[in-house]
Amino acid sequence: MSAPAAAAPTPPSIEPGSWDAWRVALRPKTLWIATIPVIVGSSLAWSLQGAYDTGVALIALTAAVMMQVVTNLQNDVGYTERGGETGTRVGLPRATANGWLGTRDVKRAIVAAIVVAQLVALPLMIRGGLPIVATSVVSTVAAWAYMGGPRPIAYTPFGELVVFVFFGLVAVGGTWYVQAGTLGPAPVIAGAALGMHAAAVLLVNNFRDRAHDVATGRRTLAVVLGRESSLKLYAALLLAPFALVLLLAWNAGTVWLALPLAAVPWAFRLIRALGREAPGLALNALLFRTVLLEVAFGMLLSIGAFAHGVA
Repeated sequence: MSAPAAAAPTPPSIEPGSWDAWRVALRPKTLWIATIPVIVGSSLAWSLQGAYDTGVALIALTAAVMMQVVTNLQNDVGYTERGGETGTRVGLPRATANGWLGTRDVKRAIVAAIVVAQLVALPLMIRGGLPIVATSVVSTVAAWAYMGGPRPIAYTPFGELVVFVFFGLVAVGGTWYVQAGTLGPAPVIAGAALGMHAAAVLLVNNFRDRAHDVATGRRTLAVVLGRESSLKLYAALLLAPFALVLLLAWNAGTVWLALPLAAVPWAFRLIRALGREAPGLALNALLFRTVLLEVAFGMLLSIGAFAHGVA
């Protein structure tokens, strides 16, 4: 039997237009989801291909973060404009819904972030050619479409798939490509692993909001699957990357790339916690603990790549 739904938390007291208001919309704790794949892609390219350029890595990192910023801002304003913020929601507060930021101001910030992202990524487009140009364009469209347009991705069961592709396969593979100029099994395997953990973060978010989403017309994957199947999917998304990292280590011929296995106990604790936590604020904390698992996994993989490279 599931626990009764928790009452919506009282929003914090934030001055409209302040940095604290923008911080709510930007959600800086989630930016790790964009950061870690670039770090891993660059580390693996250096370790396995001997290809690394610090300038390229910093540009890729900045562009990836700006795309996450676009997604977060569009999520904030798009949800508010569709009337999705009601008194039953227990998720993180939205700046526009609470009147801390104006929707027009946030939309201007979205346009500015897109322009900055494209300008920052321009050297990568020149370096990588058409594949990187296409990646940049499609990533921008996906970031906007998550909560924009007539049929936002966030209102469908495909949100986790989109996160898996863009914050896993595309982010790691694109970073590897602009560093090494080629692709191969390693970035695909590592990208799939990180993409699964990123998708697990979104799944926790949607698992928490199931009842609210049904009431507001959102058919997220957690709504479609229901509680028990969502719990099973969360477990699979957390544990499958550890099998993939073994495949990566075998493919690369180095045990160092299996270093993320040290985080397996952490994954099991999160799996148990999702099934036991009562609905409400505790799931917000669990969401960020899932982000931190991806951070730990990615940093351990990068450390392993470094150790292999200097061995």
